[in-house]
Amino acid sequence: MSKTHRFRSWLRHLEPRVLDCLNNPWLRNLRPWLDKHDVLSFTREPLARGIAIGMLCGLIPGPLQVLGSIILCAWLRGNVISAVLATAYTNPLTIMPLYWLAFQIGALFLPGPQVMPNLATPNGNLIQWATELAAWVTALGWPLLLGLPVLGALLAASAYALVQIFFLTPVIRRAKRMHRK
Repeated sequence: MSKTHRFRSWLRHLEPRVLDCLNNPWLRNLRPWLDKHDVLSFTREPLARGIAIGMLCGLIPGPLQVLGSIILCAWLRGNVISAVLATAYTNPLTIMPLYWLAFQIGALFLPGPQVMPNLATPNGNLIQWATELAAWVTALGWPLLLGLPVLGALLAASAYALVQIFFLTPVIRRAKRMHRK
């Protein structure tokens, strides 16, 4: 049994357990809507949409990532759990390189040279450094504002394609085997 098959099997077994949680009295009324909109479906398309939405919303600042993911999953019929988990790619270790990359992408769209401001080294307490970090992000300005949606869209499209490929690879292999016979 391949790793892909085991993972897909695990996802198929996970869905009934998640849907079973919806039998709580306070969630029972939402179940028809949730089932209809595939927000808790672990099939290929809702999972791909959910991960893509999570990658897009991961670049939203702070606690709005999860809220944005939930809203977009409800609207675009993506898996909420995969979207919320996918937002975890942005964390204190990765956000600075992602913002740098977004700045570089945004600078490509703006006329003239765009110079990235220097980030102050952490001196003193955490609050002072957080204030300096916020000032640095604000100083990034238009290149960052243009680069973040472009980077988010690129990451979302890549994630969507990778999930589709991950799920369709065994199907394509099986079709080729059957065609050879």
